[in-house]
Formats: sequence, structure tokens, C-alpha cells
Amino acid sequence: MRLLFLGDIVGRPGRTVVCDALPGLIKRYGLDFVVINGENSAGGFGITETILNDLIDAGADCVTLGNHSFDQKEALVFIERTERLIRPLNYPKGTPGRGATLLKAKSGADVLVVNAMGRVFMTELDCPFRAVDAEISACALKQGADAILIDFHAEATSEKQAMGMFLDGRVSLVVGTHTHTPTSDARILSGGTAYMSDAGMCGDYNSVLGMDPEEPINRFLTRIPRGRYEPATGPGTISGFAVDIDDATGLAVNAGPLRLGPHLEPAVPAFWSTG
Repeated sequence: MRLLFLGDIVGRPGRTVVCDALPGLIKRYGLDFVVINGENSAGGFGITETILNDLIDAGADCVTLGNHSFDQKEALVFIERTERLIRPLNYPKGTPGRGATLLKAKSGADVLVVNAMGRVFMTELDCPFRAVDAEISACALKQGADAILIDFHAEATSEKQAMGMFLDGRVSLVVGTHTHTPTSDARILSGGTAYMSDAGMCGDYNSVLGMDPEEPINRFLTRIPRGRYEPATGPGTISGFAVDIDDATGLAVNAGPLRLGPHLEPAVPAFWSTG
């Protein structure tokens, strides 16, 4: 099974580049399943139902979220209507929506997607390690699911790496989101789990984490807000993590970064040439 994960979509440039390019990527490389983090897709803060539907129409099988899950208040309602949008698993009991979902890939395989949020330098939630462990114990690899993907939305690379090691051999891949900067550590861990500390973002990289630089720079200089953060408006770059999964084991056999667009060196995994 061939799987693609795309990092946090930031504003219109991220939405545009993903919706324009994704259908062609799916066709050209024979992608079986696509997951996108969409928590910054609505003007940099949250997601709307219209944007969710646009991403699904473009080919996303599942959209994950993070600490901006409910910045758009309508998400509190429409998240209950779809199994293809999930928020972090370790939000408090009673939070609308779900933190995991089991979906069919184009190949017919059952894919469990789990979204969790870190606690280091972020809002304190329930323990993500115990929450994910309970979820994958209830729907284990090659017992309840043919493949398992974990989107770990976290700030600290140490916490992300610890999650990767904690789950190695029990899930297909662990990929980090939230910091909007692609890391160079894409690899397959010793137990067969694909891992990347951060997939990066889909947005304008001539920016500060996808935002127009003026206001972030002002706040660093003066500590006084002059306005709200606004997404940068230049052309977007796609950043993500591509993984081939062994149908027999549910573990990774190939893994590598994907980058398409300006401002970053392009990268297409060599193993995709066989698609």
C-alpha cells in the first residue's frame, strides 16, 4: 500500500497548491491513501466545513487537526458529522469529534488514523502516550487494521522521537506536525515503523511558519501586537511524508520526504518512480 501524509495546510496558498496538485499525484504515483493535517487551513486558524469538503474532493481520505482544532467555531458542530475529520485523541472527555478513525484505502485495506497532541511546550492534555497505546491495543496492526498512521501534533522533537520509539513495530508510521518545518530525519525505525519528526507545512515558505512576516517580527521586537497574524500570500509548497507499506506485515518498506514547489529544494522519493 502506498500512503502519502501532507503537513499542516496554512491558509489559501496551502489549500490551493494541495487541491491543484493532489489529484495528479494520486494518479501518477498510484497512491492508495492520503492524510492531510488541516488545522491551519482557514486563514491560518482552524478549518471550515467547506475547506474540509474541498480537501476530500481533491483526494484526501482523512484530515487531522491539532491545537487549532476549534478556532473556527463551526468545527464544534460539523466534526460530529464526518468520520474523515479527527482531532487529537487526548482532548478531554466530552470534546466533540473523535481522535481516531478506521477508513478503507483504495486498495481495500483498513487504515486506522490516530491524531494525538503533545504536552511539552503546549497546552496540557491527557497523556498522549497512554491514549495512543490504548487505541492501538484495541485495534492492533494486522488484527483490527491493515495499516496504522499516527499524526503526533507536538512542539518538542524529543517528545516526537519518544513517541516514534514507543510505537516502533506496532504501527505503520509516526509523523510529526505543528512546527511547520520539514525535518531531515525521515527513516524506518528498527522495528519497521516509518518515522519523520515533522512533515513540514503546505503553504508559502517565504514567511514565518506560513504567516506574513511583518506581525511576527513586530511582536518579537516590541512584544506589543499591532494586528492579527495573516497567512503569507505567495505561492505554496507541498511538504509531506511518503511511505510504502508491506501488505503482509503492515510495516514500512520505503519512506521519504516529499516537497514540491518554490522556496524549498524539491524532493520526490526515489521509490515513487516505480508507481
